[in-house]
Amino acid sequence: MVQVGTMVWLASELMFFGGLFAMYFTLRSTSPELWATHSEILNIPLAAVNTTILVLSSVTAQFGVFAAERLQPRRTGGLFAIKSWGMVEWFILTVIMGSVFVAVQSYEYAVLVSEGVTIAANAYGSAFYITTGFHAIHVTGGIIAFMFIIGRAYLARRFGHHEATSAIVVSYYWHFVDVVWIALFFIVYFLDIVAPL
Repeated sequence: MVQVGTMVWLASELMFFGGLFAMYFTLRSTSPELWATHSEILNIPLAAVNTTILVLSSVTAQFGVFAAERLQPRRTGGLFAIKSWGMVEWFILTVIMGSVFVAVQSYEYAVLVSEGVTIAANAYGSAFYITTGFHAIHVTGGIIAFMFIIGRAYLARRFGHHEATSAIVVSYYWHFVDVVWIALFFIVYFLDIVAPL
């Protein structure tokens, strides 16, 4: 039931991001000159590296899920024996990668603000910060959820199916956030290159 409930909730989140995409495309179609000038400021190589980090964090989260399904909360060997890692180690790596993603995005925001692109400056700034900002909030929520699952794994007297199900549900959310970012990355960073207005 928890997994079904999570799927229903993620469907509502999909509609939320669908609304953000609709807003972005509407503003882009009404202000093409803003998009032409401001999209040139974006650091596409940095964003591509950041996207790679987030996508790879989905891989580490899935390895954590595999360990949770084996009911292996923690590593059985040395720290550098990756094959012996449990759910906790994989999820800690996922948290680190997610945190790097948010930090790099914050750095990108600081650079754009120094260039005069703010949320209040114009339609481009509003669309950029609202779409990517809400995504960053979702990533931060995912990081907190992973930390909660890691904490539960340490506090549980016995790691069982209940704890494993919680880990799986959080991974669904994380994969969803990753897929949304891939769409955002293409729309925000590449759309003006491949399909200019």
